Amino acid sequence: MAERREDRLWVEEQERHPDTRFLVLDAEGNAFVRADAESPQWMSPTMRAERFGDIPSTLLGIAGGTAWFTLVADEAQAELFVSLSGARRMSLREAGLLFGAFEAGLFAYAKGITHWQRQTRFCSQCGAPTLVLASGHRMQCTNPDGAHLHFPRTDAAIIVIVEDGDACLLGRQRGWPPGRYSTLAGFIEPGESLEDAVRREVREESGVEVLHATYHSSQPWPLPASLMVGFTATAKTREIRLRDDELEDARWFTVDDIVQGMASGTLGVPPPLSVSYRLIEHWLRSRGVDLDELTAATRR
Repeated sequence: MAERREDRLWVEEQERHPDTRFLVLDAEGNAFVRADAESPQWMSPTMRAERFGDIPSTLLGIAGGTAWFTLVADEAQAELFVSLSGARRMSLREAGLLFGAFEAGLFAYAKGITHWQRQTRFCSQCGAPTLVLASGHRMQCTNPDGAHLHFPRTDAAIIVIVEDGDACLLGRQRGWPPGRYSTLAGFIEPGESLEDAVRREVREESGVEVLHATYHSSQPWPLPASLMVGFTATAKTREIRLRDDELEDARWFTVDDIVQGMASGTLGVPPPLSVSYRLIEHWLRSRGVDLDELTAATRR
């Protein structure tokens, strides 16, 4: 509903509509979840008008004939909402594994745009305070000499599964749970193509040279404001040369290495929420192995 965001009368009408729902976030970006279910505790227009009318809202959009908004409560307001609704708080990482796709998507959207709002309270060009416009989707500098406009931004990052014959390259960072390995990833630098970023990041983190990269899929990653762009890639050689400041370890894993490692509990993969999981899943499926089945077996 980008075309209606600046229609303040229409937005206010949507805010008052009895079917409208507000997704409440606290100052840390956590959502409020129903006490009896793994789903959001929506705030109704009536509760908002009676108890939380002073909190500005951001229009997320219209879906299924319903208007969806988000608002951010300070700690006192958050505690009041908990006492009125019995809700509990939940992070996006946790909710992404539990919510339905639509609700998880709304949460990701809400967290991303409210983070941008918090980070854009002052103009990056002159330091003057900014004013929220377009129902939360644009900020304008209040300095009359400039009146610069600021729009939501997303920082692109690549993530890639590198293969060479019967093996794929996975690495682990310091501080991860014991045994967890994942695909390699990194942010795109100015003036760099996605494919060049794949080659550079793999070389920087592991020393492995990449011949070519092919797009696989992407995933919004509002933790706090990224877009993960997934690739598959083919290695030129298997030689690994780790840098001190990048990965703790990197290894080539065959299908049998992954199957046996997950079965024994010595190898862990990222959660299904992540595009990294989907890249590993794609590589294993092309070799006749179902990662979902492997993951389910480790939980039994």
